[in-house]
Amino acid sequence: MKTTKIGFIGGGNMAASLLKGLVASGHDPNQLWASDINAETLSALSSSLGIHVSHNNSEVIQSADVVVLAVKPQVLQEVAKEICPCLHERQLVVSIAAGITTASLRNWLYPNTPIVRCMPNTPALVLTGATALYANEYVTDAQRDLAETIMRAVGIALWVDEESQLDAVTAVSGSGPAYFFLLMEAMEKTAVDLGLQPEVARLLIQQTALGAAKIALESPESPAQLRKRVTSPGGTTQQAIETFERGGFADLVNDALQAAKNRSIEMSKQMEAH
Repeated sequence: MKTTKIGFIGGGNMAASLLKGLVASGHDPNQLWASDINAETLSALSSSLGIHVSHNNSEVIQSADVVVLAVKPQVLQEVAKEICPCLHERQLVVSIAAGITTASLRNWLYPNTPIVRCMPNTPALVLTGATALYANEYVTDAQRDLAETIMRAVGIALWVDEESQLDAVTAVSGSGPAYFFLLMEAMEKTAVDLGLQPEVARLLIQQTALGAAKIALESPESPAQLRKRVTSPGGTTQQAIETFERGGFADLVNDALQAAKNRSIEMSKQMEAH
């Protein structure tokens, strides 16, 4: 893996995070390439990571064993059609563009192109991301391992069996960070109303969120079991939990995630229509 040549088409924040993670995990920078239309972006990647950079997508593709498509979904069709003649036979393509199906990519590339579609989330920018991956039928076991290794450079990477499941992933982890930020935002406002200084409230909430996530990750128990463990009968936590439940908290979460999933499906169809 450390000698595999990986080419990134697009050098934005997510691509930069993946490249940073790969270098940090021991991948040889000389085996990493990136192209972008922005000269400052390329200069920053070259100086900070020591990778190869180019304005020419074809140069990056010809040098790579795997091509990572990291451009905005709105321009992916144009980029894919441009690079198609440069792709080698059976060259792995990894796409991190939201809403673009493997069927669309195959129409723009070659019908038998091995494609892995990924749904990362924004914590990947700080190397604590959660990514779901789906491989089409042309991807070999070795290529699956390669794609997974790339995405593990910025966090955990999990496979789904059906591409349609990526819409659920979008609702859960893709949009998920915003849900936690919303809760933190509401808690911070109330904490200030209760008399805490804003900076004190924010740090307490941030550290509490971090601690809860760490316990959940390291414990074999379910979130429900962990919640019960820290909820003393008749105590302050029970009062807060019961208030959440009376307000329909679980139903509201269900409605929100269903809405996010439905919107993900709608957006994919809109992308395909163009």
